[in-house]
Amino acid sequence: MKALVLSGGSGTRLRPFSYSMPKQLIPVANKPVLEHVLENIRDLGITDIGVIVGDRGEQIAEVIGDGARLGARITYIAQEEPLGLAHCVALARPFLGDDDFVMYLGDNILPDGVGDVAGRFTAHRPDAQVIVHKVPDPRAFGVAELDTGGRVVRLVEKPQDPQSDLALIGVYFFTPAIHEAVAAIEPSPRGELEITDAIQWLVTQGREVRASEYSGYWKDTGRAEDVLECNRRILAGLKPGIAGHVDAHSTLVGTVVLEAGARVVRSAIEGPVIIGAGSVVEDSRIGPGTSVGRDCVLRRSRVADSIILDRAEITGIPSLEGSLIGRGAQVGACTLEPSHHRLVVGDDTRIEVAA
Repeated sequence: MKALVLSGGSGTRLRPFSYSMPKQLIPVANKPVLEHVLENIRDLGITDIGVIVGDRGEQIAEVIGDGARLGARITYIAQEEPLGLAHCVALARPFLGDDDFVMYLGDNILPDGVGDVAGRFTAHRPDAQVIVHKVPDPRAFGVAELDTGGRVVRLVEKPQDPQSDLALIGVYFFTPAIHEAVAAIEPSPRGELEITDAIQWLVTQGREVRASEYSGYWKDTGRAEDVLECNRRILAGLKPGIAGHVDAHSTLVGTVVLEAGARVVRSAIEGPVIIGAGSVVEDSRIGPGTSVGRDCVLRRSRVADSIILDRAEITGIPSLEGSLIGRGAQVGACTLEPSHHRLVVGDDTRIEVAA
């Protein structure tokens, strides 16, 4: 079996971060979202992975590489325009050949993995097997309607009057039958080849399409809030490890990962927390749910429930929570009157200050 990972999206909901980096490279627990996806696939025993990339393909390849360090072999496949998920399958046909494959959206976090579903697919080999998850508002998703035996009888994209609360969550298992379906469908009104239309074509033709309900944790990391929630979830599963230096005046409580070259000086850290290689935490308090990237500096500050990307500096901030701080950003105390705020922000930035 092979894998096809889709990593060409523009990430408009994650601006301004997605202006300078692909959304799939935003770190969760100091590891790109895409790397979490690739590790999940590798854990299925799949090592031949195609990755669909858009105009940020070089950035993705620079970070992920050829897959060797992950125990896999990665083939990058360029998609010049975002013409739909089924279009990605058509582009990848030379790579996929006549093999079964799993298709996985590159911005989805499923830390519990999909091993059980993969096992059922391999054992029974329906033409397609989709993974669904109960959601409170199905109108925002592709929705699967099932019969009592778990077969898909209809797929509806973003229904206004949903007959089911089972949403497609972006992981699909296919036999080569999907290629016939992709070749048979037409672009949707928005000009894209929709994978839901291809799967519905299989259903209409009487092919076997089954659904597996996923009960584990799942999140589409499309917004800053989702990334922070995923960060908390992944940090909670880390094992502690201290490879850096902690001085005698500092305290560490709970699960803390301190990477090589990181230093904690006169500070208190309450896990789960990860602090990247080469970072310095001095005279500060770091609270639960926080990831600090590489070569960051945090001085005289209190930070919790946040993601600090590489090379950022935070100085003299009494309380920072629920924040996502970009690479090389500088956040410092204002030297103006206490009632003033001074902001230097880019396009589509969102700022919340104490009233």
